[in-house]
Amino acid sequence: MHKVSIPQSVIDDVVKSRGREHIFDNLDPTKTALIVVDLQNGFMMKGVAHALCEEAIEIVPNVNRLAETVRRTGGTVVWIQNAATPESMQSWSVRDEMDGPERTTRRVAAMAPGTKGYELWAALDVEPEDLKVQKTRFSAFIQGASNLEAVLRARAIDTVIITGTVTNICCESTARDAMMRNFKTIMVTDANAAENDALHNASLIAFYLKFGDIMPTDMVIASLTRNAARASAAE
Repeated sequence: MHKVSIPQSVIDDVVKSRGREHIFDNLDPTKTALIVVDLQNGFMMKGVAHALCEEAIEIVPNVNRLAETVRRTGGTVVWIQNAATPESMQSWSVRDEMDGPERTTRRVAAMAPGTKGYELWAALDVEPEDLKVQKTRFSAFIQGASNLEAVLRARAIDTVIITGTVTNICCESTARDAMMRNFKTIMVTDANAAENDALHNASLIAFYLKFGDIMPTDMVIASLTRNAARASAAE
């Protein structure tokens, strides 16, 4: 598990600009979605992954705990599956130019729909009522990447909890764009995974300063549970 380290100066800056350390801990569970980004064999399984992030295996128990709590408190769980498709290779050709032919070939072999790499990691607790959304860019919210925003709007979701891999690429890209599409956005500090602690923490810090909230799993679960109980008592 990553050693999370957020400088006190960053926390102080957030408190100064927002008035408190955690601006979204009052979330409405029924308007909240857990977004699980790219926890697929293509990033987690040795011999299959084109970009292995072994730290992602360590966050699976926390992701499962969050998923169970979101369901129990009336929210929505969405599993995002990254895909390499012929269309995306044409419309996002600059990525393949940057990666080069060898890395591109490995990525396509690992992430094409229908392959072992495209499948979700087997230890994830995926339930029938959960949603699955395919994306073809780092961000699930950028134009043309997926239908995630439409799916969430149809369910009156206004808050998203971002988990998955890797923190500093697909997770942060999705989280930043979620905020800029007017969703209240939380990145979970111990349910996102990157290549190393430095990249993980740099991503969380940059996001926290200007784009949204960051919380550990236990705090998110406590907020969901507390707010669901309040809503039930008020009925």
